[in-house]
Amino acid sequence: MTLLAFPLIFCCYSTLESPTATDVRSPCPGLNTLANHGYLPRSGKNLSIPMMLQAALDGFNVGSDSIIQAAKFGLLSGDAPTTLDLDALRLHNLIEHDASISRQDFALGDNLHFNETIFSTLANANPGVDYYNATSAAQVQHDRLAISLATNPNITNTPKEFLLRTRESALYLSIMGNPVTGGGAEGVRHYLASISMLTGDFNNRFVQIFFREERMPIEEGWRRSNITITAETMNDMEGIIIDNSDWTPTQLCEDLVLGPTLTI
Repeated sequence: MTLLAFPLIFCCYSTLESPTATDVRSPCPGLNTLANHGYLPRSGKNLSIPMMLQAALDGFNVGSDSIIQAAKFGLLSGDAPTTLDLDALRLHNLIEHDASISRQDFALGDNLHFNETIFSTLANANPGVDYYNATSAAQVQHDRLAISLATNPNITNTPKEFLLRTRESALYLSIMGNPVTGGGAEGVRHYLASISMLTGDFNNRFVQIFFREERMPIEEGWRRSNITITAETMNDMEGIIIDNSDWTPTQLCEDLVLGPTLTI
């Protein structure tokens, strides 16, 4: 890479800024990263659905069909009719869920901020290689759920939570790895073909930076995919995760969260 090409890469991405004391963030590293880079308002406040969908497309090349349902449900986290604040998304059992791969269960403590102990299950996954893939993501989901089942007598573990966890896994693999394969040696080859430049390590390091630092690992070589990430591109990946998670529900249904003070 030439010295002239290097700054051209960075001009394609919004500048990273750490949140201030008055900014708010969510339990979701993706939304937090978009706010930290300015694709969403850096305050994390008064976000509309169109703003979130456009930010996901501009920042990660994530299409609206893969996240619009979560965005719509997110509006129920507050009282405003058309906007939300990121920190309100901690509302338990709306979109936030138990057995997270980076946050504590609601009944056990802080379900808003990153937790290194919780994240260690993912960080140490797929030992011996430098990537994560759909199979390792399934094992992480299985192991995190097993820990929550053993430590949280109030765990909520219905089909809704399982599908949320699976979509989240497919998203981090697609955004930080490859939207077709999610990782592995073949995924690396597809990834190299789908981005404009690559200068650093493969996707396990990218994923770790994404979760721990809530930023785009541009300096380390990550590039936004040229392939738009959609529900269709994640379909096969999610199938692998589902098939290898060995999941069984704890409950078949749960209380319906309709607002910050309304559950039926």
